[in-house]
Amino acid sequence: MNNYIDTDIDPLMASKKSRPTVTGRFKPSAVLALALSFIVIGEIFLFSASVSAGIFGIAGILAYVVLYSMWSKRRHVSNTIVGSISGAIPPLIGWAAVEPALGMGAWALFLIMFVWQPPHFYALAMKRTEEYRAAGIPMLPVVKGFHRTKKSMLAWVLLLFPLPFLLMDLGIGFIILATLLNVGWLKLAIKGFKVEDDLKWAKTMFIYSLNYMTILFVSMIIFAVFV
Repeated sequence: MNNYIDTDIDPLMASKKSRPTVTGRFKPSAVLALALSFIVIGEIFLFSASVSAGIFGIAGILAYVVLYSMWSKRRHVSNTIVGSISGAIPPLIGWAAVEPALGMGAWALFLIMFVWQPPHFYALAMKRTEEYRAAGIPMLPVVKGFHRTKKSMLAWVLLLFPLPFLLMDLGIGFIILATLLNVGWLKLAIKGFKVEDDLKWAKTMFIYSLNYMTILFVSMIIFAVFV
């Protein structure tokens, strides 16, 4: 759906020029048909798992396609935050497929993924500022500049600190590990106000965010199984 909706701006962004709608490998109508087919098939599978999983699947689709791609992406500087809603819904879908009545753990995962996304995507947006500027997309670095973006990234990283405590059932070991990951990201975020090469720092922040999420979620599995 994103490929279909952004056919007019993707050719303006170097990182999107390999998309099949840009290269001409697929016509927009074919992409739309494929996207709708995947949505229908996916929802059939989700509803077959549980009604809750299907409903959260629909919520994720609406959040990404309507709230983000069709509404906020081209209009509001808060588009990244709006997009984070859909990005944080997958844990709710997975949880609901097993246990339709969501527990605190499910919402803790949602909050962690929601708060994690702005500093992750702001780092990427800094690297691609000129692309977004050329496409007319009001990403935070484009509208407010790098210094303001760094402040927002710092604030979102700080918001991550209390969230691991919502998963106390995983034990003190998990809390310590998650806190250490948060401290490491915080130190890197603060360092950003002193660096000379903003884009190099943004790349480091982006890589750290990927490792952060991988380590955190793998550790959840390990502590859940062995603790």
